[in-house]
Amino acid sequence: MEPTIATLTVTTSDGVTLEGDLALPTEPNAAVVLAHPHPQMGGDRHSLVTSELFRLLPASGVATLRFDFRGAGGSAGEHGGGVDEVHDVQAALDLLAERAPGVPLVLAGWSFGADTALSVLDPRLAGWFALAPPFRFGTRAAGDDPRPKLLAIPEHDQYAPPGVALGESEDWTNTTVEVVAGADHLCAGRTDQVAGLLLAFLSSIDASLT
Repeated sequence: MEPTIATLTVTTSDGVTLEGDLALPTEPNAAVVLAHPHPQMGGDRHSLVTSELFRLLPASGVATLRFDFRGAGGSAGEHGGGVDEVHDVQAALDLLAERAPGVPLVLAGWSFGADTALSVLDPRLAGWFALAPPFRFGTRAAGDDPRPKLLAIPEHDQYAPPGVALGESEDWTNTTVEVVAGADHLCAGRTDQVAGLLLAFLSSIDASLT
């Protein structure tokens, strides 16, 4: 059965209304919140990798929520420099945990969204998946956490290529770095590879995921 897909809104703890889309399989085996790239550089929930993951993950039984950060797309508010956006991720987590209870809950972000995801600590999280994090803010929070983290680093990333990412994360706990072969920061033509890494990461958390 095809997953149900709905556009919805959620209000953050500081009163900002966000717009998002939820793809909900009948019997989800995991749940992922997707955080998109920098809103001031054109990023929103319809950006390339975010859209492709939203398309691909539900077919593998993963409940998937993508949303627009404040000041982007259909969301209200103004850009908060990565600080206020933590409230946005938390609101998305709250909604997805309610709609897909009892399965591993993972934060997956790309670029600015990766840094923001790694800034969020929540006891319900099973882990973090960070694609092309620029390591500009907040990543230390998850880095010090014992739960699993997968950093998917484009081979030719313009901001933090594999050598930089390995240096930034060398003292992090329970962290794996995987290189997205042939990709640059935008990952055009490499979204299937990214989805495969994320699904493998989910499988390592929940052995029932196929």
